[in-house]
Amino acid sequence: MSKNWRPATQLVHGGTLRSQYGETSEAIFLTQGFVYDSSEAAEARFKGETDGFIYARYGSPTNDMFEKRMCMLEGAEEARATASGMAAVSAALLCQLKAGDHIVAARALFGSCRWVVETLAPRYGIEFTLIDGRDLANWEKAIRKNTKVFFLESPTNPTLEVVDIAGVAKLANQIGAKVVVDNVFATPLYQKPLELGAHIVVYSATKHIDGQGRCLGGVVLSDKEWVDEHLHDYFRHTGPAMSPFNAWTLLKGVETLALRVKQQTQTAARIADFLAEQNQVAKVIYPGRADHPQADIVAKQMSGGSTLVAFELKGGKEAAFALQNALDIVLISNNLGDAKTLITHPATTTHKNLTDEARAELGISGGTVRLSCGIEDTDDLLEDFAQALRAVSA
Repeated sequence: MSKNWRPATQLVHGGTLRSQYGETSEAIFLTQGFVYDSSEAAEARFKGETDGFIYARYGSPTNDMFEKRMCMLEGAEEARATASGMAAVSAALLCQLKAGDHIVAARALFGSCRWVVETLAPRYGIEFTLIDGRDLANWEKAIRKNTKVFFLESPTNPTLEVVDIAGVAKLANQIGAKVVVDNVFATPLYQKPLELGAHIVVYSATKHIDGQGRCLGGVVLSDKEWVDEHLHDYFRHTGPAMSPFNAWTLLKGVETLALRVKQQTQTAARIADFLAEQNQVAKVIYPGRADHPQADIVAKQMSGGSTLVAFELKGGKEAAFALQNALDIVLISNNLGDAKTLITHPATTTHKNLTDEARAELGISGGTVRLSCGIEDTDDLLEDFAQALRAVSA
């Protein structure tokens, strides 16, 4: 496989493994186990003396293709496909931590990610500190002698804050800690955390990688040494493996990732500009706009904007609900990265389990809305928002 292929080519051909039948579309290997030619061959494979698959919980040809394709796109040496995005997050964190270790995490995290850091990890004696990740000084102040992991999203869910990944990685390297980046909102097309110095990247493949609302999936990517030392045995023995059918579905989805994300981003930029001019809208946050609070960092570490837009309506929850209920094409759903344009109210959905104080710290108000742009005609979507805004009093 050529490592010089551009992303659009990698997404179609990377990691392809054909059977003796020479199929064009990747095959689905729906099997739990594998047959060996002899007892000696089985022994050698279990010893690691020969290559080959042992059991579908450890890996399969279909999963292997998906993992290799994601490695090519991300610039990673190794990957493990998981049953969901949260399985990927949990595996990336817990596989390398033990009682007495300390996590520093940006407080702007998806609700389930915060639960892993704030609730699950402490049950096993793992300490944590949540910080405002936008300021590098906060990362440095939070460091303890037992700090082992820095964890962040960038851009964040749902308010699209941006964290200086290279700056965080520099601090982590000074103390021998690992940086884990949830890169879902940027996609692997617009941001390369490993190139910026991060050590581990996680995705919910459920989002843009599938992109058509069909299945769950996740992936953890890093260098071979880290995977072998930390993730391999955790993955093998705790069983967060992806179904081969889902791996095949994601292989089909990822083929069109570049086309979909390009269209979605162009649409998001136009809708962000449109919303910024409306009287009913208090503010718009979009990484492609010059007025983004961290526009300088966006320019430094992202090659594109985002498929998502965050905005705040002046009328609070009542206005947000009125807008969402009046939309015709745009669907109310807490998913994102889909071919269909989706909208959600974070305070009552994805981040409802946070306290009012925690939501306020993240900039999530009753009027905050998160929009995930799809691949519909952009003008149709703009017209849909124009008519729906008429249901919202200025």
